[in-house]
Amino acid sequence: MIFEVWAPRATAVELLVLEERRSMSAGAGGWWRAEVEGAGHGTRYTFEVDGDGPYPDPRSRRQPEGVFGPSAVYDHDRFTWSDHDWKGRDLRGAIIYELHIGTFTTDGTFEAAIEKLPHLVELCVDFVEIMPVAPVPGGRNWGYDGVDLYAVNETYGGPDGLKSFVDACHQAGIGVILDVVYNHLGPSGNFLRPFGPYFAGFEGSFWGEAVNLDGPESDEVRRYFVGNALQWLRDYHIDGLRLDAVHALHDRRATHLLAELAAEVDALSCSTGRPLSLIAESDLNDPRMVRSLDAGGLGMTAQWNDDVHHALHCAVSGENHGYYQDFASLEALAKVLTHGVLHDGSYSSFRARGHGASFAGVPGHRLVACLQNHDQIGNRPAGDRLPITPLKLGSGLLLTSPFTPMLFMGEEWGARTPFLFFSDHVEAHLRDTEGARRQREFDGFGYAWEAPNPSDEESFLRSKLDWSEVKEEEHWSLLCWYRDLIALRKALPELSDPRLDRVRVELDPMGKWLLMWRGSVAVAVNFSLDPVTLPLPPGTILLASDDPITCTETGLHLPAQSLTVYRPTPHNQPQP
Repeated sequence: MIFEVWAPRATAVELLVLEERRSMSAGAGGWWRAEVEGAGHGTRYTFEVDGDGPYPDPRSRRQPEGVFGPSAVYDHDRFTWSDHDWKGRDLRGAIIYELHIGTFTTDGTFEAAIEKLPHLVELCVDFVEIMPVAPVPGGRNWGYDGVDLYAVNETYGGPDGLKSFVDACHQAGIGVILDVVYNHLGPSGNFLRPFGPYFAGFEGSFWGEAVNLDGPESDEVRRYFVGNALQWLRDYHIDGLRLDAVHALHDRRATHLLAELAAEVDALSCSTGRPLSLIAESDLNDPRMVRSLDAGGLGMTAQWNDDVHHALHCAVSGENHGYYQDFASLEALAKVLTHGVLHDGSYSSFRARGHGASFAGVPGHRLVACLQNHDQIGNRPAGDRLPITPLKLGSGLLLTSPFTPMLFMGEEWGARTPFLFFSDHVEAHLRDTEGARRQREFDGFGYAWEAPNPSDEESFLRSKLDWSEVKEEEHWSLLCWYRDLIALRKALPELSDPRLDRVRVELDPMGKWLLMWRGSVAVAVNFSLDPVTLPLPPGTILLASDDPITCTETGLHLPAQSLTVYRPTPHNQPQP
């Protein structure tokens, strides 16, 4: 077989394989090449560059001994797929379920996650979004310290394990979105630097050095990341990618990396005959992110929308510290429900400047919204989740909103287990300073930072879901609420209508209640600790979080902290 590696500035590259050292031949474009008889699937190998090493392959498909071990040849064609009838899943009208493989189950493997798919089928989600699976140092990590980006964490089950998981999801009718990180690499086990100019030479973000996307010899660096994305979609049958923190991609080229990636993915979608989605995590509130390439945008299918999260969180929790301060009123919630974002050029007090632009004309399905996710829980010092009552109210609004809803694992039953930040760095200086580094990252967020040590194994073990909670009455009741909300969303076209200009919101001047009209359907929520009566005509209660919620001639009667989905009788319905 042929081994290749890009090392444009090297004077000599050697391949260590089959207990031999072989000189590689320099070729065009900085690529080095060697042909080795007898090598094949499973063969271990490393490279030495100008006498330094040994190093794993930058494009290693497998790291069976972890990030510090040799690479192994992996033949994608050896896996037998069973998803031949899978035609893909469009993001429009979909519901996403985010999970972390290591804490989703007790065993923390792809195989164990497969056993929980019937739960997700009954919940009726359309996609699972799995947090990054690239190899990381040690045995536990969120995944954003990944290196060897073409490989799969062996702790979870390696490349075959990921393929088995995707195959099982497709057989269950569920698409798979993979979280990938292209704005930085982890601080430990990153051996790209000896091979070439992969990095830009400056700190691109709080998390590490910027990737070289627009400097000298950056063409091949860009191909490294684009090729990685195509690998997941093509060779692993992944249906979409969530691109981590794209605002930390430093690219001044006329064609941004995201636009280049969107064009490549669109071409792959045409050849595979199934829709492929790109979802950007962006802090920019820039509608160009989700505009099509031919309209001058960056071509992303959708983007995460923090503004919706912040407004929902403030409404159900009462918090208003740090970046929540601009979102603490129901007026802010009303604006995000009708305009997609709060900051559309307005002043952001957290940033102390104007922020964002208008999303007018952008359909809501291009904005992925949530009540909880790994960041918003895990970035709290105690990793604490919302209690059950706030979850009821928040999910009622989220799952009837014009956006693409996303749930976080365990949210649907009100999991009591935290989701803490955890890592397992091998080097003592990284392990010992991880907690202090994490605290510095959130300086100014308004937290009294008293967090467990991320390097302690207990932080990881405490974050594993406790599936026995589902059997408890209050948790089972919340799970049924989520199931009913999702079923109602899928049954009533008004609730999945993505047109933001069709959403109307009415507010109580005293800040107690909010009424969101979705066509002829109303979603009424009472945030206060007192019962309220909304002056609405008689109609039908389609779904209620609490008893007794009634609709009489005197109005819609809501108990304290309750939500209902209601439709006026036909002659009382609002006119468009």
